[in-house]
Amino acid sequence: MSDQLSGASVQKHLEIKEIKDDAIVLKNKGLRAVLMTTSINIALKSTEEQDAIIYKYQDFLNSLDFSVQIVAASRKFDIAPYIQTLNQKQEIQENELLRIQTAEYIDFIKGLTEMTNIMTESFYLVVPYSPSITKKTGLINRLFGKKEQSEVKEQAFQELKNNLWQRVDFVATGLAGIGIKSTPLNTEELVELFYKLYNPSAKEKPELARADLMRNQ
Repeated sequence: MSDQLSGASVQKHLEIKEIKDDAIVLKNKGLRAVLMTTSINIALKSTEEQDAIIYKYQDFLNSLDFSVQIVAASRKFDIAPYIQTLNQKQEIQENELLRIQTAEYIDFIKGLTEMTNIMTESFYLVVPYSPSITKKTGLINRLFGKKEQSEVKEQAFQELKNNLWQRVDFVATGLAGIGIKSTPLNTEELVELFYKLYNPSAKEKPELARADLMRNQ
């Protein structure tokens, strides 16, 4: 019996219908956006700074009239690309002493990663939007042809997404007030995120490019 579930089997147990235009579409027609965020090491702050952050965070939560989900994901970091870069630098290094030191450093890193799992931790905030559902399918089928039905559904989706993104902007502004940077994941990044979540054995690669850009701003 295979240790991995087939795509169809996994899809059967997920609430996700599809990922479209940077939004997660649920089977119940609700939408979700996922923001990747930075974090604050509050333990390194002074007592006054800690109190200020806590009060701002409290104000942020009290300002929300919808629920949000906060997710922290820890995964094993894939050190192979870093080792490959070091090997390349070692090969082009003309100084014999530096070449030897680079080789020793590579051996040290390999030994360290064999003894200790190097983990990377990422933080996400899920923003929901669940519209009220009314049964209009029969009426739409009678009034419109297949092409018109598709256009109506697409228009409805864009309206729902606009409402979702209003919440995303509100959340991002609130997080910025606390000192936390955030960026919504696009379609490709969402697919990558769920692949990693449902493939625990997959090693973590260097974080999403947009997240790196967000941190360096």
